[in-house]
Amino acid sequence: MSKKNKQENPEVQENTAQQEQAEETVEPAAETREDETAQLKEQLAQKEDQYLRLAAEYDNYRKRTAKEKESIWTEVKADTAAAFLPVYDNLERAVKQETGDEAYKKGVEMTMNQLKEVFTRLGIEEIPALGEKFDPNVHNAVMHIDDEQFGENEIAEVFQAGFRCGEKVIRFAMVKVAN
Repeated sequence: MSKKNKQENPEVQENTAQQEQAEETVEPAAETREDETAQLKEQLAQKEDQYLRLAAEYDNYRKRTAKEKESIWTEVKADTAAAFLPVYDNLERAVKQETGDEAYKKGVEMTMNQLKEVFTRLGIEEIPALGEKFDPNVHNAVMHIDDEQFGENEIAEVFQAGFRCGEKVIRFAMVKVAN
């Protein structure tokens, strides 16, 4: 029996050695899978971060271009209105002139009203001046008078109407300020 045990022992020893090698092989394979998983998770996190940054960058770009577009539109409207302001001034002078021809006077008034409507549709408004407090942000004082009839820094007369488009002043109102 001892011969048989000895013969089985080498087989058992061989099986034990194979099992140990298999266990050693399994352990590095498990470690390799864990390493691969960790690397893949890290790569996924990097890609997600890149995606979020790209999405935020695109959102900022979209907002910036929309803002620039609005700004350009306002600038173009203001420049166009500024080109028509001399026409407005001349029509205003023509309306104030006395004339014997009622049809002519009515035609000038209609033209003036039509120009005012166009300005209103474009969002261009006249800066209120007469009787208002002087505001250097929208008024240009060219004369100063002392008159008890008016309050302090009150606008007594408007020489030229001012206009603005939103918050942008196209032309300051040229005024005479009292006291």
